[in-house]
Amino acid sequence: MTVVSSTSIAGRAEVLDALDAILPFDRRDQLATLLTDEDVATLKHLASEGMGDNTLRALASDLGYLEAWCQLATATPLPWPAPESLLLKFVAHHLWDPAKRAEDPSHGMSVEVEAGLRSGRLLRADGPHAPETVRRRLTSWSILTRWRGLTGAFAGPSLKSALRLAVRASARPRQRKSRKAVTGDVLAKLLQACAGERFVDLRDRALLLTAFASGGRRRSEVAALRVEDLVDEEPVRADPADPASAPLPCLSIRLGRTKTTISDDDEQVLLIGPPVVALRGWLEQAGILEGPVFRRIDQWGNIDRRALTPQSVNLILKARCKQAGLEPKQFSAHGLRSGYLTEAANRGIPLPEAMQQSLHKSVTQAASYYNNAEQKNGRAARLII
Repeated sequence: MTVVSSTSIAGRAEVLDALDAILPFDRRDQLATLLTDEDVATLKHLASEGMGDNTLRALASDLGYLEAWCQLATATPLPWPAPESLLLKFVAHHLWDPAKRAEDPSHGMSVEVEAGLRSGRLLRADGPHAPETVRRRLTSWSILTRWRGLTGAFAGPSLKSALRLAVRASARPRQRKSRKAVTGDVLAKLLQACAGERFVDLRDRALLLTAFASGGRRRSEVAALRVEDLVDEEPVRADPADPASAPLPCLSIRLGRTKTTISDDDEQVLLIGPPVVALRGWLEQAGILEGPVFRRIDQWGNIDRRALTPQSVNLILKARCKQAGLEPKQFSAHGLRSGYLTEAANRGIPLPEAMQQSLHKSVTQAASYYNNAEQKNGRAARLII
């Protein structure tokens, strides 16, 4: 691989420090060795243009992978724009036929390239890549090419055909981001696991309830939540049709820029009842009046000024799963999002109403959870019982 001076690496690491809100600190040094000066300049420009944090984080990660893969596969840095042959090579290296590989070890990614990526902790899973991962990296490659003022062969018929055939050959079933959904019964077990009165229990209880009840918020949205985003609303009735029903506390959450919205949309969701009580209790006990809502807590119970990272939200969920006697590998933070829609379907809440709270833009995506629930609850699969 190309030798890069320590001075150049240190300079890139210093620039990446300015993007610490976007790039995880533990990946900064690794990215500094993988990315070129031009790559870092591009990321810095995209950040200044207001590109969403999640998009930038994915672009930086994909760019680091592409640079490393190209160096290992071709012994040259990633070219801009990439020739069509390199794009086809990328597809061939990442989407291949396992049966063919058993007969021909040279089929797919070479052993040397695979070993290099694994040693750099850039490749962990066995077998061909997930088609969604390959498509995402090609999309990132295309976006970065356009931002450099160049055009590539990403829309060419050869690449589209190769990708379609390779996906069919790789025969890898699509995996959900969370194998199991955090539905109401699972959430109850998690809440029982953090039923104490320590700061960490108060925080985790408020976090889980807020993330779930606000429509299954993404972990990045939970981590980015600030006190300034919370707006107290007038209490609402437990049963809107019964004016004599008990009043429940209510607040709205301003989300601003998310994965599917922009800040101009001024999207907001509501939090009603017990989640509001838990959230207000955490903020009051922790003495948090401004800034990040969910913060790091050290082993001695001291509350940090810094917000949790999206990865921390995921780790908290898994830790509580383990304490609740559930298998942590079966759940991830995305299970709160899928679980919200699954629970809504189980309770007969209309899909459009649930989407108002979850803020899903794709009916197809949201309906997939409803379809699963309806199949299990319906009569069609119960003809012989």
